[in-house]
Formats: sequence, C-alpha cells, structure tokens
Amino acid sequence: MQLDQASTTQLREWETTLAQEYQQFKASGLNLDLTRGKPSAEQLDLSDAMNLILGDDLSNESNTDLRNYGGLDGIPECKRLFAEVLGVANDEILIGGNSSLTLMYFAVLFAQNQGFGALGASWASEGKTTKFLAPVPGYDRHFSVCEHLGIELIPVALNDDGPDMDAVERLVKADPSIKGIWCVPRFSNPTGTVYSDQVVDRLAQLGKLAGSNFRVFWDNAYAVHSLSDDAPELANIMDRCRAHGTEDSVYLFGSTSKITYAGAGVSFAGMSKGNLKAFSQHLGMSQIGPDKINQLRHVRFLKDSQGLAAHMRAHAAVLKPRFDIVLKHLREGLADTGMASWNEPQGGYFVSFDTLPGLAKEVVKLAADAGVKLTPAGATFPYGKDPDNKNIRIAPSVPSLDEIDRAMAVFVNCVKLASVRQRLS
Repeated sequence: MQLDQASTTQLREWETTLAQEYQQFKASGLNLDLTRGKPSAEQLDLSDAMNLILGDDLSNESNTDLRNYGGLDGIPECKRLFAEVLGVANDEILIGGNSSLTLMYFAVLFAQNQGFGALGASWASEGKTTKFLAPVPGYDRHFSVCEHLGIELIPVALNDDGPDMDAVERLVKADPSIKGIWCVPRFSNPTGTVYSDQVVDRLAQLGKLAGSNFRVFWDNAYAVHSLSDDAPELANIMDRCRAHGTEDSVYLFGSTSKITYAGAGVSFAGMSKGNLKAFSQHLGMSQIGPDKINQLRHVRFLKDSQGLAAHMRAHAAVLKPRFDIVLKHLREGLADTGMASWNEPQGGYFVSFDTLPGLAKEVVKLAADAGVKLTPAGATFPYGKDPDNKNIRIAPSVPSLDEIDRAMAVFVNCVKLASVRQRLS
C-alpha cells in the first residue's frame, strides 16, 4: 500500500476494507494497554529473592545498625555499586529512596529557590523567568517538574545522535536565563537514542557557554537496560566535564526502578563535591536518612557490576520478545507505505512512532475506541503540544506477548485507516 501512489479509486477501496477490519476489532471487546513503561510482573519476579536475603543481619560492612536514623547520603557499599553505574567517584554520589524523580524534583527546586551554597545563588534570585531546554520528543515527567515550578520549557530537536547541539549552544549563548537541559542519554524516552561521544562532549562544555549556574540534568534512567550485549555504550559525561573544567555543571540521576522493584528500589544522584554538599544540606531539611535496609538488600542481591549485568540480561530476555512483536507488526504492516516512521531501539522501554503530520490524535482515538489504550498524543512534548501532531509513544513492557500481538494489529489498522482517510480528504 503506497499511499502517495494510490489513485482515488484505490484509496476508497482501501478505506472500505480497513474500515470493515476496524469494526471487527471494535466488536471483539478488547481492553489492552500500551501506555506506561513500567516493568511487567514477570520482570518484578526476577527480584523476589531480595525479600529473604537479609535474614536477621541488618548491619553493613562497617557494622552500623541500619535500623536507626542517619546516613543521609547512603551506605558505602551501595554508593560504590551505583557510582559505577553513573560513572562518578564514590564520594560524588548520594543514595536516596525509591524514586529518582524525587531527587530530580528536589534538585530543580533547590536550584530555583535555595541556590548552590558556595557555588552560587539561586536561579530565582536573578529576578528573571527560569528557562529549561527540552529535547523532543522527550519524557513527560521531566516537563511536568518544570511546569509545576513555573519554569519555561524551550523545545529543541532530539536527533539520532542526541539533542541538536547547534541549536542548544546557540540558545544558551543568547539567553543566560536558560539554566538547564533535560537529558535521557542512553535509550532516550521515547526514541531509544544513545547520545554520541561528540554530543556528550559538547554537553559537557555547556557550563562554559551558558549563564551562571547552568546544569545538565543527566537522567540516565536506562543506563543498563540494553536488549542485547552489543548495544551501543554511552560516553562518561563526568569524565568529559573534568577534561573541560565543568564538573559543577552536571547532575546525574538513576535508580533501580526498572532493575528490581519499581515501587521499592533505590535512587541515586551523582554530582561534584561542591554540588553534593549544597544539595545534601538542603535535602537534610526534609529527611534524616533514607531506607538503608533497602539499600543493603539491593547490594546483597545485585552484589557488583557483574551481578547487575547478569540480572539485566534476564530482564532483556523478558523484554526483547515484546519489542520484536511490536517491530514485526510495524515492518510488515507499514514499511514502505509512506504512512509512518519509527525507531528500532536497542534498549530502554519504548518505541517512538511518527504518523503523518496531523494524525497522532486521530490514531490514538481510533485505537481507544477499539479497546487499545495508548499514551496521549502530545505527551512527549512540553505542555502536551506536539506541533506536528505526529508522535506516539508505544510501551510494550507490561502486556503479555499475545496481548501485544493483538494490540499492534489494531494499531496498524488505525494508522492505515487514518492515513487513507486523510489522503482522501
């Protein structure tokens, strides 16, 4: 089905056939969900051994009783394990609760209102509207943090190798009120992009180009979430920052939310010693210490980088067949039709799909009416506004293989039907 080569008669015939197929889907009473990228029960089961791993030994390597208060920055063995994931030194990391989003929110909040201690005053003290760069399509919860705190978001294109750095550099040079950029550098949400070495190096130099107290928010949420052993690696941004003398310009974040238990994991933030000192002082106003017992059981369960890698290969064995089904339907149903484009990720949790301009909302509505829920069109852009109305994020991790197979059959039908109808109009 080559859309741009079809005659009006062919288009009408296709529309009739596709509409009949669509009505059959509607009549089948489906109730399928491809909306959020969370681990499936099968993935969560991989970590059940954590529940019995501690026994009655609740002391860490320094014989500290972890049942008590204290330890705001985390236990040493947990810091060592996840410092390696972030690519920072053991004294440049803080271990938090189960949500890295919480740490990111606090980091933005503290920067906006409390400042950076000896490194500088708050963004708000400058008396201007704080602005952030938002590579798009991107992660809706990043955008929500800024929206909630009254920070203006400026979209920049996310290319195949990372953010459009020519645009990023031009913008930060021209406007010192731009104080940050959101980055998901390995297997970006939703495109699966892995930032190139050159892009990482240019991001590391933004601290020299931007206004005072600019920060790269490096949310490496999918740092170890590859679908195969030969997936592309990511350059170490902290090493690049050290080379350029910009260590204070980057905050790094991660968590075990998609490694162990999504609702009972540990999060971590990496930053320079100066940043970490100020951040810890602010954080200490809201808590005395995180759940150190949970940190200990993660260390005893994952053990070290080799144990973590083996655990993530088990995750990949669960996830990859789901992605394979999604891509099989897209290739067989939509390749060479001129109706759509999509990424084929080597890790992460999403497939980013583009309809023809102007059709994403219609496809999402058609799918919903046929019993398949998709992430709302526009969710991958600031303020929910996709200027081309074309991007849809597909999240195949939770449904069963059979459910994904049925959902994708509906999805492909909806894309074709909407595309043909647009062409006819």
